[in-house]
Amino acid sequence: MIKVAVLDDYQDVFQQIIDIKKYKEKFQFVVFKESFSNEIETITALKEFEALFIMRERTPLTKSLIKALPKLKYIITSGMRNKSIDLETATKNKIVVCGTDINPNPAAEITWVLILGLLKNIRQEIDNMFQGYWQSTIGYELKGKMLGLIGLGKIGTQVANVAKAFGMEVCAWSENLDLTHANKLGVLPMSKEDLLKNSDIISIHVVLGDRYRNLIAKKEFEMMKRSVFLVNTSRGQIINEKDLIEALKEETIAGVGLDVYDQEPLPQDHKLRFFSNALLLPHIGYVTLENYTKFYNQMIENLIACADNKPIRLIK
Repeated sequence: MIKVAVLDDYQDVFQQIIDIKKYKEKFQFVVFKESFSNEIETITALKEFEALFIMRERTPLTKSLIKALPKLKYIITSGMRNKSIDLETATKNKIVVCGTDINPNPAAEITWVLILGLLKNIRQEIDNMFQGYWQSTIGYELKGKMLGLIGLGKIGTQVANVAKAFGMEVCAWSENLDLTHANKLGVLPMSKEDLLKNSDIISIHVVLGDRYRNLIAKKEFEMMKRSVFLVNTSRGQIINEKDLIEALKEETIAGVGLDVYDQEPLPQDHKLRFFSNALLLPHIGYVTLENYTKFYNQMIENLIACADNKPIRLIK
C-alpha cells in the first residue's frame, strides 16, 4: 500500500471529490489542511510518505526537503508547471514527477472580477452598503478605455476578447509576442514602454521566469498614467512588491487588483492589506470546482499509472 500525503487542502475538498474508500486497498491517504510553518516541521510530517499530492505553489519542495524524504517516490502536482519543485534534485533521487491539466478560463474570469471591481469601486460600495451608506463613489466606464496586456497567450487572449466585447481598445506586449495572432484579435502590438504610458488598465498574463521577474518596478510605475489600474493574476514576483507599495502610498497609480503575492498566504499584517486603492483576492483564480475535480482525479490517475510503472503526464 502506498502512503500518500495530500498537502495544503485549505478548503478540505479532496475527500469531497475523491471517494478514498474506493482506493483503500492501494493507497493510504493523509490530508493536511494547514501549511507547515517551516521545513523541519514539513520533514517531520512527511518522512514516512511515498507520494505527495501538491497544489502549486503552496508547499515548496526544495532540494533540502526532497533529500530529507528517503521514502518519497512520487510527486504529483496540479498543473503541468510548478516552479516550487526542485526538479533536478527529484530526478537525481529517482523521484517521478507528474502533473495535471488545468483550465485557463478561470484566470481570465478572475481578471475581469478585479478590473470591474476596481473601475466600479466595488470594495468601497459593498463596505458602505453594509454600513448604511448609499452611492458614495463614482465609477468609470470600460468602453473606449485602453487595456494593455502584458502577455497574449491563452489567458491574455480570453481577456482581450472580453475587452473587445466591452468596446475597449486593446494593446499587448511580451518578449515573444505573436504579431499574427495579435492582428487576428485586433490587438495593437506595442513596445513595453508605450504600453505602460498609454494604457488605462494594465493586466499581466506572462509566465514567471528570470526575464519577467521584477518586470514592473519603480521605473515602470513612473511611466504609467496616474489614473491607471494595474492587475496581476499571474505571479506576485512579476511586480516588485516594495515599489508597488510605494506607488500606492504616493498615488503614482490609481489602484491595483491582485490575486497573487510574493508570499502566500499573505500575512495578516502585510502592508498591502491597508490600502483603500488595493483590491485583493486570496489567489482564487484557479480555485474552481471544475479545476479541483480535474486536479484530484488526474492525480489519482497519475498515481495508479506510477504504481503500474507506466507513469503519465510526466514533468521533466
